Amino acid sequence: MYSFLGGLVILVLGYLIYGAFVSKVFGPDDRQTPCVVHPDGVDYVPISTGRAFLIQLLNIAGLGPIFGALSGAIWGPQVYLWIVFGTIFAGAVHDYLVGMLSMRNDGASVSEITGTYLGPVMKGIMRVFSVVLLVMVGVVFMVGPAGLLAIMFTQGTSAATGGAAGAATLMGYTTAEWTKILTVIILVYYFLATLLPIDKVIGKVYPLFGLCLIFMAIGIGGMTVMNHINGTKPMIELWEGLYNMHPKADTTPIWPLMFITVACGAISGFHATQSPMMARCLTSERQGRFVFYGAMVAEGIIALIWASAGIAFYNATDGGFSTAGLLAVGGGNSTSVYQISVGLLGPVGSILAILGVVACPITSGDTAFRSARLTLADWFKIDQKGIAPRLLLALPLLAAGYGISFLDYGVVWRYFSWSNQTLAMIALWAGAVYLTRHVGAGKGFIAAIPATFMSAVSVTYFCIAKECYLELPRMTAYVIGIAFAVVFFAIYWLRVYSPAAKK
Repeated sequence: MYSFLGGLVILVLGYLIYGAFVSKVFGPDDRQTPCVVHPDGVDYVPISTGRAFLIQLLNIAGLGPIFGALSGAIWGPQVYLWIVFGTIFAGAVHDYLVGMLSMRNDGASVSEITGTYLGPVMKGIMRVFSVVLLVMVGVVFMVGPAGLLAIMFTQGTSAATGGAAGAATLMGYTTAEWTKILTVIILVYYFLATLLPIDKVIGKVYPLFGLCLIFMAIGIGGMTVMNHINGTKPMIELWEGLYNMHPKADTTPIWPLMFITVACGAISGFHATQSPMMARCLTSERQGRFVFYGAMVAEGIIALIWASAGIAFYNATDGGFSTAGLLAVGGGNSTSVYQISVGLLGPVGSILAILGVVACPITSGDTAFRSARLTLADWFKIDQKGIAPRLLLALPLLAAGYGISFLDYGVVWRYFSWSNQTLAMIALWAGAVYLTRHVGAGKGFIAAIPATFMSAVSVTYFCIAKECYLELPRMTAYVIGIAFAVVFFAIYWLRVYSPAAKK
């Protein structure tokens, strides 16, 4: 309990202290923002600070801080360290820099920003990479909530008591069949949210989803602490589990697997595709710290709550602390979220909690496809004021997403996780170059240090993961990952500090 509460305090202090420092380094000013210069009534729409924060939070808080945090919790409470410090020094810095750089580049998408500061080759790579990632995000955030709602509809409390998955029915349809039906319904909503002006659908429904999300976080976190106090489901303190607690520790190392698995709960390249949407809607650069840095800290809090809840809920103390129960249920998925919600809040409270969990991915999935449309529009210089050019881009994207939804969900999630962290790495390098060149020597290190760390994580995972097909020996992968990170840092150093670069 003390580790959990301490983590919450550090996250809040991180926003107040380090967030203020990062903002001071960047130097927001009173220049006119994109939506003030040329509002278009579709994507460049002035939005108040409070609404912008709520939309940004729901945009970025998809399944990552819930499913990812629960899956990362299988390694034990050291996941708290990654969530807390990853959020403060990497994830929130990443989100803030991308959002602010987008504002200073007329609301440009992350691929265009990357090209501006890392060159045309990287721009081309990021254009393709970000669109592919966004479609995968849309799929993950379409199938995930559909599955969770299907379980809620068909299985009732049987999921909380170990009922067989898919055995129950509603109106003659099984859980799997309801999942397919709901996937189509969510896809139709995504179609509308992708096409219509940002303040017509997204701006209208997000406040309600936000209330569900807040209730869920408070309810799950509060009951987890209460159950620890009364001894029903004790939490594991950091110092009690500061080792690899994964039941398959021999083949599942913390580095780099936990850092990839947690994904959005600490840092997420997906956020780099979302921040430009709010960058097109803020009326002042001075709103950036609250909207971009603050929303990521809020997501870190959500991730910390779910990681703590998962560890405590499935902890078996009869033979010592263990995360075997969490692994047995599959880590973060629709079933584990349902079981935790029902087990902690009961049938009535769990409905609101689950709606909060469903709201997270749906309100990220719709903006994923919307962001993919905007990325393609920036790429091919297609004006988006008319409905016809929006349809031209949206229909193929949504059709591709629907097709991918039939693939194995676990495989799609793993590819999403790796590509997600790799995009974050590239975006951080772009931010580091900007700060060093346009703010001052040495200022770029607030982005270069986490970029170097994420470079090592991404390359190591690529070398070691089954889905990437290399499957190199662990020590070989470690050496290659660290070597690439050192090379990337050296390239950064030479580009911004060499005599030629200074000229």
